[in-house]
Amino acid sequence: MTILFGIITILHGLVHFWYVILNQGLVEFKPEMGWTGKSWLLTDLLSAEFTRPLATIFYGVSAITFVVAGVGLITSQSWTRLWILVASSISAVSIILFWDGNFEQLVEKGLIGLLINAAFLISAIWLGWLEF
Repeated sequence: MTILFGIITILHGLVHFWYVILNQGLVEFKPEMGWTGKSWLLTDLLSAEFTRPLATIFYGVSAITFVVAGVGLITSQSWTRLWILVASSISAVSIILFWDGNFEQLVEKGLIGLLINAAFLISAIWLGWLEF
C-alpha cells in the first residue's frame, strides 16, 4: 500500500509540471485548458510578467517536493511526512494564489488538485499514516 501511495504522490507532483509548461508558454494556450496564467490577486498588482515566473517557481517547487516525497514514501524514509506537508501546502497556496478568480472550468484550474492536497494534509496530520 505504501508503494501505491508513493506512486500517487509522484504522479500528483508530475501534474504540477503541466502548469509550469503553460506558464512558460511551451504549448499554445487554448481556452478549454482553463489555465489563463493570471492571478486574481497578483496580476493587477504586479503584472503578468512577474506573475507567470512566480507561478512557475511555485508549481515547480511543488512538483519537485511531491516527487521527492513520493520516493520517500516508497523507500520508507522518516522525513516523508514533513515533505508531504510542505508539498501539499505549497501546492494549495499555488492553486489559490494563481487562480484567475473566474468560477468557470474550476477542474481545469486545479480544483481536483486542491482536493487531493487536502486529502494529503488530512492524512499526514490527523490520520498519522506517515511517520516523522
